[in-house]
Order: sequence, then structure tokens, then C-alpha cells
Amino acid sequence: QSQRRGPRVDMAPEIAAAVGFVSSLLRTRGCVSEQQLQVFSGALREALAEHYKHHWFPEKPFKGSGYRCIRINHKMDPLISKAASQIGLSLPQLYQLLPSELTLWVDPYEVSYRIGEDGSICVLYDATATKPASSKPVSSYGMLTCKNQMMLGRSSPAKNYIMTVSS
Repeated sequence: QSQRRGPRVDMAPEIAAAVGFVSSLLRTRGCVSEQQLQVFSGALREALAEHYKHHWFPEKPFKGSGYRCIRINHKMDPLISKAASQIGLSLPQLYQLLPSELTLWVDPYEVSYRIGEDGSICVLYDATATKPASSKPVSSYGMLTCKNQMMLGRSSPAKNYIMTVSS
């Protein structure tokens, strides 16, 4: 589906992964309509693109990582609250719908998150998770699921971990 022609400046896949994740958290509570979710997703996508515009360095993916981090830590991330205000969600409603501790890292080529201060780090999007020989991604949620990471006894995934499956 995605075509790679060397390093890219485009941050659309990473933003889409982050927005999709936050939207899915709102969707699971069932208090937000699909139409509201579409408006929220569009507003958050725009806010993130604008916020990251001068802080996106594909040649140095971790440069600016702190600036791009979306954080809920008993204090709502302003980008999320701004997008939520577009659909009439108040701060108290957001706190009920979203985890009280959430960290979402949106970096070039990888989007990952952690729920809770001591939770496992889970990969939502990994641009290296597709095999160059095929255009079919191994998984849209990264190579290892959180469950698999916990079964392996990892507190967080190894950064350059590659899993191969042979038939």
C-alpha cells in the first residue's frame, strides 16, 4: 500500500497512527458518535501536523521526540483537549474517556505508547515492519504485541528488534 522511495519528509502515516489510536480510545467507551470521531480525528490530525511542522527530522528520528510526545498525566495534553473541544467534549468528560496516564511518542518511522507509568511500551506503527520484498505489512501494530512482549518478560521492546517468520 505505501510506497517507499528513500527517506520521506511526510509524517502522514505516523500522525494517522497516533490519531487512530486516540480516536479508538474514545470509540471504545461508546459515548462519542462516529460523526464526532471523524471531526475529532480531523482536528487532531491538523493540530499535530501544525505542531510538528518544524520539529520533524526523518534523518534524526529521535530529535524533537519530547516536543512531539502527547502526554496525559493527570493533566490533559493541550492538542487533545483542543481537538475534543471541536466536538463539545469538556475536560472532565475527556478525563473519564481517556486513561489518566498515557504517553504517546510520535517519531519519524515509529509511533509507540505506554498506558500507566510502569506499563509496557507498545508499538502502534513501525515503518521498518514491512519486508522490502513484499508490500504487505507484517502487522499494522508493530512486530510484537504487548501481550507477546510481556510473555517474553520485556518491560519495553528492543529498538531494533526484527522478528522473521519462515514457512
